[in-house]
Amino acid sequence: MEITILIGKIVSPYFLISGLGFLISSNFYEGLLKNSNKSDPMTVNLSGMVHFFLGMIILVNHFLWGNMFQIAITLVGIAFIGKGFTLIVLPKSTLKSTNTSIKVLRLSGIGFILVSFYLGYMSYFV
Repeated sequence: MEITILIGKIVSPYFLISGLGFLISSNFYEGLLKNSNKSDPMTVNLSGMVHFFLGMIILVNHFLWGNMFQIAITLVGIAFIGKGFTLIVLPKSTLKSTNTSIKVLRLSGIGFILVSFYLGYMSYFV
């Protein structure tokens, strides 16, 4: 369980900061998504590599399905690997210009914050 708590302590602030970013800077992220098809190929590949490595680091050390907290941490690792995989293997499909609205970005921000609160609570207080 120690590794679950350690990973939770690391990823919960990331989700909190990301969620706040989506809420506070919605216009910036909307523009970023609308112009994602113009992204520099090297930056896309490096982003994919970072996501993939983070996911692998989590899963190599934590592939546990015992309780809800362990499952959540394992799913975070899988999500990072999935994001990295798609950015590396299918970059053009992944970056096609989207019509993501500010409403969707704000809902995503709230979702990120809720996940952060759950992981943070379980990591720091239980």
